[in-house]
Amino acid sequence: MSSEFPLDQILRGECIETMRMLPSGSVDCIFADPPYNLQLRGELRRPDETIVDGVDDEWDKFDDYATYDHFTREWLTEARRILHKDGSIWVIGSYHNVFRLGTLLQDLGFWILNDIIWRKSNPMPNFRGRRFTNAHETLIWAARSSQSRYRFNYQAMKALNDDLQMRSDWYLPLCTGNERLKNEHGLKLHPTQKPESLLHRVLVASTNANDIVLDPFCGTGTTPAVAKRLGRHFVGIERHPDYVAAARERVAREECLSSEQLAVTPAKREQPRIPFGSFVETGQLPAGTKLYDRQKRLQATVTPDGTLVSGNQRGSIHKLGAMLTGAPSCNGWTFWYFEREKQFVQIDVLRQESVALRNVG
Repeated sequence: MSSEFPLDQILRGECIETMRMLPSGSVDCIFADPPYNLQLRGELRRPDETIVDGVDDEWDKFDDYATYDHFTREWLTEARRILHKDGSIWVIGSYHNVFRLGTLLQDLGFWILNDIIWRKSNPMPNFRGRRFTNAHETLIWAARSSQSRYRFNYQAMKALNDDLQMRSDWYLPLCTGNERLKNEHGLKLHPTQKPESLLHRVLVASTNANDIVLDPFCGTGTTPAVAKRLGRHFVGIERHPDYVAAARERVAREECLSSEQLAVTPAKREQPRIPFGSFVETGQLPAGTKLYDRQKRLQATVTPDGTLVSGNQRGSIHKLGAMLTGAPSCNGWTFWYFEREKQFVQIDVLRQESVALRNVG
């Protein structure tokens, strides 16, 4: 990366012009919270024209849909250019604009991976009482292309969700309390400040430590702040001077976690392949060792070639586990246990210890 690349900086400027100064393929992930186009639709006003909630800033005002679509196409074009070939982008919106964003993403060659429903635990009420309370926003997650080897930390997401697969509906609160930045009058500094919990999940899901994350609509700096905390590099772009100043101060207060604290659960496909037989060869599980299921209802014996025998049935740790339970498949590493120092231990412990020794070496 060039020494002139604005790593870990929040840049003041228009997003399209500023992105054009960044080199192609230079960022790993983009999180974009673009203008929602609310005021073109007149969604924010009561019949008496008073603002009830949402955005009343110049940056969200467009003359017509064609102007909004042109702007969106231009910044998405630049986003795709500067995104690494294996990078991904997150774009968040509401019903006012998210369908237009999705169309343009596909038109430009992005490969949509998921749409995520952020269901708000504390949504703003519908003041008119003429529609349902709008209690969610939609995030579109897309790879740069259909050939991208994009990052997805599946096991980390599963760990965040009590060891269950993370679903595409996320129940998280709006940004409130001390997290919400205020101006000198005690009012909300930014009308659509996103909660840090949302960015935490996005970045843990789709980036690694030291990856570069771009936010072209940086606002008050939620993305850079969370990126720094999680050991990711960042580039933020924001046109409003008050937001830039607040974002820079906010990021300066953040401290990065240590390298040990930053490690997330690796995906199984990233774990080194260690043959079960290697533990037989080294004597850690010598031939003749008895293995059991967790409840000690099933028993098998380790053979010299690393297969298991139970009665007249023989197979690998995976195949025999499946045969004995009548299951279509079985992860033998987590199914079988052995006794070590009077403790009942999962055989996967041996594999984990072997990986740890390799990393130390």
